[in-house]
Amino acid sequence: MATDSFGRRIDYLRVSVTDRCNLRCVYCMPEKGVEWKSPDRILSFEQIERFAEVAVEEGISKIRLTGGEPLVRKGIVDHVRRLRAITGIESIALTTNGTLLPIYAQALVEAGLTRVNVSLDSLDADVFSRITRGGMLSDALAGIDAAFEAGFDPVKLNVVVVRSLNQKVLDFAKMAMDRPLHVRFIEYMPVGEDAEEGGGCAGDSTGHHWTRDDHVPSDETLETLAAAGKAAGLGELAAVARDDAPGGWGPAHYYRFPDAAGTLGVISPLSHHFCGECNRLRLTADGRLRTCLFCDDELDVRKVLDAGDKEAIRAVIRAALASKPESHDMRIGTLRRMSQIGG
Repeated sequence: MATDSFGRRIDYLRVSVTDRCNLRCVYCMPEKGVEWKSPDRILSFEQIERFAEVAVEEGISKIRLTGGEPLVRKGIVDHVRRLRAITGIESIALTTNGTLLPIYAQALVEAGLTRVNVSLDSLDADVFSRITRGGMLSDALAGIDAAFEAGFDPVKLNVVVVRSLNQKVLDFAKMAMDRPLHVRFIEYMPVGEDAEEGGGCAGDSTGHHWTRDDHVPSDETLETLAAAGKAAGLGELAAVARDDAPGGWGPAHYYRFPDAAGTLGVISPLSHHFCGECNRLRLTADGRLRTCLFCDDELDVRKVLDAGDKEAIRAVIRAALASKPESHDMRIGTLRRMSQIGG
């Protein structure tokens, strides 16, 4: 069992397989995008799998593949199959914008992927297009349908709540009434070098600055959901017991309207930070091991992977565990954007 210097069990590895994406979401990258790494600077699947083998020996049992958009990388299905064959990996998940799931969902299930999270921040086609800078809502919704048709369980929907986007959170809640979709409302996080007090997702030309005004605490989101749901005749919003919540590896707290097939969750990295329960490390697409989303101190994994020294890989993992910070200390801004770190 892997533990850090604060006694937290670390059993979850998030792996970014690419910094590329087929969308340009406003809170993830600037309008002109970011400079993508050349293929020779991105970890090969073989390198990721080699790292995963050692990480599992050190106590990692759950892996989530992220990006960028992981499904834009050629060979992702076979990569999942090889990861699943590593003894000790209990589960492999994927976070995606959903637009390519109609193509890959069934093959991913057959390869051993067990769960999928779809990121979707508006159910208004025009707003969705603005958030993603040209994406089509219908493609993302088709991806959710494909996930259910392929048999993923659970299927989760990630909604980043941003005040200036005027999202109708009850519309998302209604999606969880008739089928077992687990919607999680995530506080907008100050990631990126230009997170600051000015700007705003809807109010400036670039549309990607984090601001305190755009941050919506999860308690406020829950209050909005409860009031709107009651007014719409959905009944009282009630907390879901941990044993009845959808399986997960993270910090979401779940709620449900009466007779709903799915649940509503909140993730509160700022208003109720969960650093004391953090169980993860992050491997970036260019081979840096990151101990915290908000910590810019990274360890060079690529160097030891290139050397092929298993014990050196093990040493880097143990150094990461030893240096993992106790808390993000409410930091605002990071040197790299979300697409460069891994969503």
